Amino acid sequence: MLTRLGPSVVNAGDVSSLAPFPSTLEFNPPVHGVWNIVHMGMLIPEAHQIYVCAVNCMRGVVLTAAEMGMRERFSYVVLKEEDITRGTVEQITLEGIADTLRKLPKLPPCVIVFPVCTHHFLGVSMARVYRELERQFPNVDFIRAFMDPIMRKHLSPDVRLRMAMHDPLRPCDPDERLVAVLGSDFSLDEGSDLRRVLDAGGYCLTDIQHCSTYDEYLALARASTFVAVYPNANWGAERTARRLDRRYLYLPSCFDYVEIAAQYACLAEALGLPALDIAAEIATCDKALLAAHNEVGDAPIAIDASAHPRPLGLARLLIEHGFNVTEIYLDAVSPEETTAAEWLHDNAPQVQLSSIVMPDLRVAPRTRDREVLAIGQKAAWFTGTSHFVNIVEGAGLWGFAGIRTMADLMRDAWAHEKDARDLVPRKGLGCPSCF
Repeated sequence: MLTRLGPSVVNAGDVSSLAPFPSTLEFNPPVHGVWNIVHMGMLIPEAHQIYVCAVNCMRGVVLTAAEMGMRERFSYVVLKEEDITRGTVEQITLEGIADTLRKLPKLPPCVIVFPVCTHHFLGVSMARVYRELERQFPNVDFIRAFMDPIMRKHLSPDVRLRMAMHDPLRPCDPDERLVAVLGSDFSLDEGSDLRRVLDAGGYCLTDIQHCSTYDEYLALARASTFVAVYPNANWGAERTARRLDRRYLYLPSCFDYVEIAAQYACLAEALGLPALDIAAEIATCDKALLAAHNEVGDAPIAIDASAHPRPLGLARLLIEHGFNVTEIYLDAVSPEETTAAEWLHDNAPQVQLSSIVMPDLRVAPRTRDREVLAIGQKAAWFTGTSHFVNIVEGAGLWGFAGIRTMADLMRDAWAHEKDARDLVPRKGLGCPSCF
């Protein structure tokens, strides 16, 4: 029986829930700048990744490691059909991982193990596998990851990996002047407000991107305060802080002046920092946005959720400053964006919200009557523009400085064309690549 899939585009004024599009068959646009679990795992210095799955699932992760030029830090154990029918998946998983480690030129201090959906379906006891691996290799930290997209509607592999990556951090005496950002793919900009404010208060800010050895990574546990600025990091970072008895602050990157001011107040109260001149910060943001608007004018602007986790909030900020936002590409509205969604519903009902994965988008027109300024690779691909802000996953933007940086990126994107056909198929924007 044929089933109508439902609309792939709705107006903001017609959206009444956090799920404006039905969950159906999905289209995967050929835009690959966002990070996957291989890219994320490579952030841990000296860590070795081992995937245990069938060859069809293996192709993508193998290619990712190869494209990064990091094949020496990647291994795999192939599951075959006879392993399933004979009931030997658990044995193959354990023996395959152990054999792989024995054959490495040097035993790594940390191994990230990725079982897959098959292990769920067959009820494999991964707890037993890890106990035996830890008995055989007592000097190795085994990180319990998963590559199981069947679970992504609950806690995705992305969210759980950001949690698991912090499991090796051990209890220790805290350094009261050290603050660590956990779970972000990108380090905060050097000019970030968070760095600037903490530096002025005599604190040192660190993160995984500043670690070059595994011991340096373990030293993140010394921070007295853990901070998460990326939504997918919140769940794991909060639990890590609780396990290590550390202060925890969730300060998500956003584009709302009131929310940013509240985050500064929270930070100042927690760490005893002096108050920030919020009015002056807002004035500089308004000035930067005005300069961008003077150059961009009324050009149509398309935003996508792969560029930043707050696309609706960004749209609101731009509309309030006179920009012509016409399209926003996303598949669901984050609960954190409820206020922004309601504002768009009431004040910009004509803005179109478009799915990224609905099947009919495979054949949707990818040209527009006017040149579009896109924010994000997927918005650039869907609109066929060569003027786009080439960022993913929030790109380390934070606070008022993040807004000013976004305005500068928009100006640069409008002034200089990019080759989208060359750029957007490349995996893991910002990651090392052998290409």
